[in-house]
Amino acid sequence: MNAAPASAPRIRVRGLRKAFGPKKVLDGIDLDVAPGESLVVIGGSGSGKSVLLKCILGLLPPDSGSILIDGEETTRLSGGERAKVMRKFGMLFQGGALFDSLKVWENVAFGPIQADGMPTHEAKEVALTKLEAVGLTPEVGELKPAELSGGMQKRVSLARAIARQPAIIFFDEPTTGLDPIMADVINDLIVKCVKDLGASTISITHDMASARKIGDRLAMLYQGKLIWQGAVADLDTSGNAFVDQFIHGRAEGPITMAVRK
Repeated sequence: MNAAPASAPRIRVRGLRKAFGPKKVLDGIDLDVAPGESLVVIGGSGSGKSVLLKCILGLLPPDSGSILIDGEETTRLSGGERAKVMRKFGMLFQGGALFDSLKVWENVAFGPIQADGMPTHEAKEVALTKLEAVGLTPEVGELKPAELSGGMQKRVSLARAIARQPAIIFFDEPTTGLDPIMADVINDLIVKCVKDLGASTISITHDMASARKIGDRLAMLYQGKLIWQGAVADLDTSGNAFVDQFIHGRAEGPITMAVRK
């Protein structure tokens, strides 16, 4: 299939539904992400943010609905066709998900070597270049992940996410476990790396400082539905009581938390 026109959404989701037993986690999601756009999905724990990411990534099959990547329907792809679509993706996992037994540079080079068949010496050069892009020296590349601080591990994870020059990058809680200063450093690196690549991104986060910095547009997921979408600049004047309560972290409001006594 030919690539979609440049003006078309890089990602288009329509009518996406996913349930686990009687629980409807995604209940008719419609979502577009334009080329080069950074979308941040916010929402409480258990609201379905991770399930949405996994469906778009192809890790979970949706019950119904459409997911177009560059105009290609991806919900019914076979293994080989799925691999071609996955080639467009990069991913920064919440916990980093680095391989403890591999050196830092080997972690970053894992995709180019294993998925692309790149010779090891070439992949190492790519890895060192990407490590430099996130502010890490070649010496760090020779260390094991356990020898790094949490902030450095996040940098390595970001370097790995961009190692294959992806067109689309997914960020799962990219600042979890970091102090506010290091979180801001990671946010700045995300913005820079994404801009350099010209990639489209979808991020999920609870960190509103991160959401405001890395996002062009925000969408809020609540009870299986996207209840608000808009530009970051419009977030504080959304006029949506659910959004207002969430972004300010207020206990009182339309969002109620189940508390077991």
